[in-house]
Amino acid sequence: MANYNKVILIGNLTRDPQMSYLPSQTPVVEFGLAVNRRWRGPDNQQREETCFVDCRTYGKQAETINQYMRKGNPILIEGRLQYDTWEGKDGVKRSKHRVFVERFQFLGSPAQGQGRPAAAAPPPAASQRPAPAPEAPPEEFAEPAPPEVEEAGGETIPF
Repeated sequence: MANYNKVILIGNLTRDPQMSYLPSQTPVVEFGLAVNRRWRGPDNQQREETCFVDCRTYGKQAETINQYMRKGNPILIEGRLQYDTWEGKDGVKRSKHRVFVERFQFLGSPAQGQGRPAAAAPPPAASQRPAPAPEAPPEEFAEPAPPEVEEAGGETIPF
């Protein structure tokens, strides 16, 4: 039987990325991702649940995520599930699943995820505008945008 392990998620970072290095000096970044699901229950009430996912990536991707992402920023990640086991200091065996990020795409504008929506305040006058934000990450790190999905019959897609 064939095997397939692929995860695609869109969510917001639950904390700032945490950078560390392996003994080989390979950068490693870990971050949490919150993925929301909204639906209507049988009583026609709007409901919502949040799934919290731990993520990890290595190398240049780790450096890029660490440099450009902060708590609350939206991101699309593509990767695979990875099962980690270890023994705690108390001698109890522990385990958890995490997503090993293979590709990612930054979403939203730089102002999003900073505790306010991008259009929350009117733009400052030209003489009061801050210096431009740093350039986007180099193209070699940017992933192609996912294919656009057309809306069928004017209805929005439920995700």
